[in-house]
Amino acid sequence: MKSGEAVRIALESLGVNRLRSALTLLGIVIGVMTVITVVAFISGLNGFVAEEVFNLGADVFIINRTPEININPDNLDEIRRRKNLLLEDVDAIREVCTLCQAVGGHLGSTAQVKSGRVVLPAVQIRGRTPEVPEILNEGIAEGRSINPTDVERRGRVAVLGADVADELFPLLDAVGRRLTINGREFQIVGVGERVGSVLGQSRDNWIMMPITSFQRIWGARRSVTIYAKVDGEANIEAASDQARTILRTRRHVPYANEDDFSLSTNDTFLALWGSISRTFFAVTVAIASISLVVGGIVVMNIMLVSVTERTREIGVRMAIGARRSDVLTQFLIESATLTLVGGVIGILLGAGVAMGVSALTGFPAAIRLWSVALGLLVSTGAGLFFGIWPARKAASLDPIAALRYE
Repeated sequence: MKSGEAVRIALESLGVNRLRSALTLLGIVIGVMTVITVVAFISGLNGFVAEEVFNLGADVFIINRTPEININPDNLDEIRRRKNLLLEDVDAIREVCTLCQAVGGHLGSTAQVKSGRVVLPAVQIRGRTPEVPEILNEGIAEGRSINPTDVERRGRVAVLGADVADELFPLLDAVGRRLTINGREFQIVGVGERVGSVLGQSRDNWIMMPITSFQRIWGARRSVTIYAKVDGEANIEAASDQARTILRTRRHVPYANEDDFSLSTNDTFLALWGSISRTFFAVTVAIASISLVVGGIVVMNIMLVSVTERTREIGVRMAIGARRSDVLTQFLIESATLTLVGGVIGILLGAGVAMGVSALTGFPAAIRLWSVALGLLVSTGAGLFFGIWPARKAASLDPIAALRYE
């Protein structure tokens, strides 16, 4: 029998027994759909995280008192005892690090903000030196950003995120007006460029002030986060080594001891996210595999029923010259065709679910060709694997007994 004829017979059986076919393929469809949907979401998130969330740039590194990621529980006591990073540390790196193009400091908190009768209960407050917005490529839509004079004089000036400006001054120009932060009055000197939201969370709900003004309100006992931009991507390792040496010297860290601060680059965060997404994908695939196995067992059971129903047909084929290998190939092709159809349906449903959720919620999703190929390969492979027993049973039938079967 030609393979095309076997495929045709399999498709005809799907049309004749539609309910049985739907129930047969349900496990395969669910398994493939799950894999396609998860891969679409993970691929979309990978691109989104790389471009929007951790897009520091390959020429930027961050220094914190404590690790932002991969905290070792065995080192918690040592981490708690670490000294804070100070503005003086920022100045020292800026002056001594020859490969650092720009160095700045950052502090953060949340506060109540008020203007007139409008009160915003929880706005992100950013205390910064002028270099940080430049390092992070944060643009200004109106007015200006903070400058060295603001930092030196502890000026009560503020730059608003776009959402804060819209909520406090919906019909007015915010620049030049005043607001209060935790009861202290500030003059607005600028409005930042609109960035948008991340998974439904606004990235424009912030107010930036000079880092010295921040310390006047919240105190100088908080550890400063240091941002540094390197003079050329190729110098990132050498520049971070310079900064590390400067801090170890200032903090009197013995040569044999590890750093008592954490230095991270964009690759550090992306590597962590990659590890998380790979683990999530592996767990999901393992769960989807259960559905594929169950679906494969159902397919095998239905193919065994098909062999029984078509015993006389098999006998006739053998009587007119079909070899046992022809019968074996016929039933393997039919089994693979059934599961391939289930794989195609699963791919279409998975892509539809992913794109539908993305369109309705804004959650990033991307369909990858390799995931489509994987879905087709897995579904076809399941059909071949679970179709071996029914195919061998069909091929091993005695032609005379098969012809007598009623």
